[in-house]
Amino acid sequence: MIQFRLDRRLGVSTYLQIVHQVRHAVRLGILRPGDQLPTVKEVVGSLAINPNTVQKAYRELEHDGLVEGRPGLGTFVAPTAGGPPPSSHALLRRSLERWLRGAFDAGLDAEDVRALFETSMHDLQKEGVA
Repeated sequence: MIQFRLDRRLGVSTYLQIVHQVRHAVRLGILRPGDQLPTVKEVVGSLAINPNTVQKAYRELEHDGLVEGRPGLGTFVAPTAGGPPPSSHALLRRSLERWLRGAFDAGLDAEDVRALFETSMHDLQKEGVA
């Protein structure tokens, strides 16, 4: 089961952080169709946030077709939300981790890495690659 984490320094609303974490977990195969998300009560207890915030995130995910609510049972990853198997990411992840270690060894901090990543993604999108 996914465990949500919040980073208030990001400047991203709490509900969107939850939405992004679920989307990423599905995309990477960490969450698979049929997996249950933590209940609203569990998320509220672990993150000390308002239940409406969790419900808003789950509603958006349901609207996007990534999850489905089952009355009395909880919220589950939708059958159509399958992503590629995690094994297909293993090589790329190891390569990325080596690159990140090199970047941190070179003196970059997390914010520098994010900025470099976002700039590179933007450039690749302009080229039509990403």
